[in-house]
Amino acid sequence: MAASNSTFAPLLQLSSPLTNSVTGKPCLFLPRLPLKSFIPNARSIRVYAQNKKTKLISTTSSAVATDSPETVTVAEDRSPKENSVVEQKVVLPTNESSEKLLRTRHTCAHVMAMAVQKLFPDAKVTIGPWIENGFYYDFDMEPLTDKDLKRIKKEMDRIISRNLPLIREEVSRDEAQKRIMAINEPYKMEILESIKEEPITIYHIGNEWWDLCAGPHVESTALINKKAIELESVAGAYWRGDEKNAMLQRIYGTAWETEEQLKAYLHFKEEAKRRDHRRLGQDLDLFSIQDEAGGGLVFWHPKGATVRHIIEDSWKRIHINGGYDLLYTPHVAKVDLWKISGHLDFYKENMYDQMSIEDELYQLRPMNCPYHILVYKRKLHSYRDFPIRVAELGTVYRYELSGSLHGLFRVRGFTQDDAHIFCLENQIKDEIRGVLDLTEEILFQFGFNKYEVNLSTRPEKAVGGDDIWEKATIALKDALHDKGWDYQIDEGGGAFYGPKIDLKIEDALGRKWQCSTVQVDFNLPERFDITYVDNDSQKKRPIMIHRAVLGSLERFFGVLIEHYAGDFPLWLSPIQARVLPVTDTQLEYLHNVMKRLKNNGIRAEACHGERLPKLIRNAEKQKIPLMAVVGPKEAETQTVTVRSRFGGELGTMTIDDFICRIKSAVDNRTSI
Repeated sequence: MAASNSTFAPLLQLSSPLTNSVTGKPCLFLPRLPLKSFIPNARSIRVYAQNKKTKLISTTSSAVATDSPETVTVAEDRSPKENSVVEQKVVLPTNESSEKLLRTRHTCAHVMAMAVQKLFPDAKVTIGPWIENGFYYDFDMEPLTDKDLKRIKKEMDRIISRNLPLIREEVSRDEAQKRIMAINEPYKMEILESIKEEPITIYHIGNEWWDLCAGPHVESTALINKKAIELESVAGAYWRGDEKNAMLQRIYGTAWETEEQLKAYLHFKEEAKRRDHRRLGQDLDLFSIQDEAGGGLVFWHPKGATVRHIIEDSWKRIHINGGYDLLYTPHVAKVDLWKISGHLDFYKENMYDQMSIEDELYQLRPMNCPYHILVYKRKLHSYRDFPIRVAELGTVYRYELSGSLHGLFRVRGFTQDDAHIFCLENQIKDEIRGVLDLTEEILFQFGFNKYEVNLSTRPEKAVGGDDIWEKATIALKDALHDKGWDYQIDEGGGAFYGPKIDLKIEDALGRKWQCSTVQVDFNLPERFDITYVDNDSQKKRPIMIHRAVLGSLERFFGVLIEHYAGDFPLWLSPIQARVLPVTDTQLEYLHNVMKRLKNNGIRAEACHGERLPKLIRNAEKQKIPLMAVVGPKEAETQTVTVRSRFGGELGTMTIDDFICRIKSAVDNRTSI
């Protein structure tokens, strides 16, 4: 797959501020910088009140692609049989949908900087943009504590209450330089030097504090609802994102139009924290990243490996049925291969150092594409051979800074569900449609049935002629139209080597994750000089299509964990049933039950040695879908008493009935 690792970075997740950042909107005159964001581009959150407490419950969504604002939902870890709830809908606006909110967030960044410098006069200011759910500002100062954040928030409240005007002023470059030197703000001087436009604009808060900025801002601090603001965290951040520069203190805040919106956001944030795949991965013993082995290298534990095995088996079955041939290719190759592909010229910073083997240089692979091309080139092809579809679960290795690593979402070694299609020009549309159908089939079984689809067209700099670009782009559009999916066009957003379709999946919290991608490539066929013989016995160049459905197994597994909050559906759960004895006198019968379950392909385990209530609690904590309790009566009647994690008590049934119900539920992707 020709996409970079960052393509598969999660769009939105609750994480430490130094990891897995997304691009936010900058303060004036600054290039876009990597920022931290907590929740999706806000849509609407369903807030439920039950027993005078706010609960956030999940709802299902329809299997259609959409580009309109969505309902963001949160799944509470509770049984569906519990008390009914009363729904109240809280709409969370976005920076795009509400200019007032954007102005408020930008002004809050300035108010916070003013508050910090009132409390900490030695603090030096840098930049303070609005971001997706709030704002931040970077300061060169001593490390801050939670107690400091409370002091800063109180000072912000005082500033807001004073109803200070926000005043825009235009000055010359020389005047701006003079003022910056007067207040000894070295970072502002560096920012000024990067500004090319004139005049320079400054925003004042009253006559007490100012900042280089183009706005926009609210007219007065009194227009900010101080009860709808919260300072969330403080983190380290390198100036300009360069680890060679000074470490700054970055304060993150969130701001909304109403207190109700803030509360809904904070509930969402707590739910996201509860679902954090790093915590659940440890609690459920699914995976780990071992310091002894190195950062960003994933160890799949038995339970996590079981889920991976299920994902891989399903993936392979669907691909084989879809006409793909499976490949396995090496993890290293001679450096010359990466010179031909262009990776050594354009992707070197993401590749590991070369290794010398018998006086020849080899390189760990960052992508699988060149290998699949070599398989194609092993023989001469005729136009009658097309389309040729090859797929591989290929592990690749990419260099990432330690500060950017984040659980399963940003790693140094990961397995792509990679595939490449070699076809004729007139086959592009049908092949793209086939990829979209296969993508929907794979994602739907994992519970993802709501997508955001983007079609990216030719950028300013591109390889390939106008004619082939137009044909390929039309083919992508036609495939999307045939599929009936709505999509947005990203004009000029395609790769230099061809147009592409990107698909974001929406999880149970309404967060959208870059997942599937389909990319037409005019570059690698040229670089590797791959050809076929047409019906006139002339050599022609085939079209190459890159595509990934899951992105990477590691990252997709992390998304699954958070989507289900670790409560995997029965068919996907690493342990489907846990057999529990009432007392240890039923151990012999327990082992007989276990043997029958396992002989029928059911993933079961036994637990004993504790009192039954504790055994049940432990199974609940480990999110085991089914518990089969065996006591004296069950041993006598050759039955089990079944308890479902979500359905409660299911009653007593024969072992055969229990097995049949599990198999039926697995086949139909349901619960029993």
